[in-house]
Amino acid sequence: MYSKYAIDINCDVGEGVGNEASLMPYVSSCNISCGAHAGSVTVMDEVIGLAKKHKVKIGAHPSFPDRENFGRVVMDIAPETLQKSIEEQILLLKERADLQEVTLHHIKPHGALYNLIAKDKVMAQLVIRAIQNTCPDLFLYVPYNSMIAEEALKNNIQIQYEAFADRNYNEDLTLVSRNQENALITNKEEVFAHVKRMIVAQQVQTIGGIKDIIADTICVHGDTENAVVLVSYIHAKLKENEITIA
Repeated sequence: MYSKYAIDINCDVGEGVGNEASLMPYVSSCNISCGAHAGSVTVMDEVIGLAKKHKVKIGAHPSFPDRENFGRVVMDIAPETLQKSIEEQILLLKERADLQEVTLHHIKPHGALYNLIAKDKVMAQLVIRAIQNTCPDLFLYVPYNSMIAEEALKNNIQIQYEAFADRNYNEDLTLVSRNQENALITNKEEVFAHVKRMIVAQQVQTIGGIKDIIADTICVHGDTENAVVLVSYIHAKLKENEITIA
């Protein structure tokens, strides 16, 4: 049946939660931690294998090299050191994927790095350089109307706009800080209403009102407590609403 709408469902994985086997049947792409904020080579290999089995697109999920804070705090780190770390992370996952004859599809920065490059031009340019030096032909998952999206397009990096199923938004389309009580959305019906509005109406309910947004891919965080419940419910409701999962 022809569907007017199509969406990719992605999930952050390989971060030590161990729920990947339960998530993979319901997602169409995944972002695998490259060992800097979580994970290991052994975990990468296992998750790549699961993704291959379920025909799920694989992406690198580089981060600030900060396991202590799970990559969710901006590090005071020399720019050249950070760029080298990002490049090494991407190349490590590519190497592990190559061993299983799997091609990487995309790159999605993690946590504090993702949030920083949405607003900071210098840091966005640093990440673009790291991608150009490693895998310039991959898609880059970016927030809509962000600095990293603008810099990627300037440098001929293919992008897909990402939105978040399980997170509330500020008026400027940044994510509500995890330090706030209302950062997460965990009720499955509320999550799907949030997702459907972004796909169909191209709008998002922020804490300050409705704003325009574009979403090519929707993320559920793999470490959200009820991630499997959420992603399986979204998967079922998208099909029920004749929205293609691509």
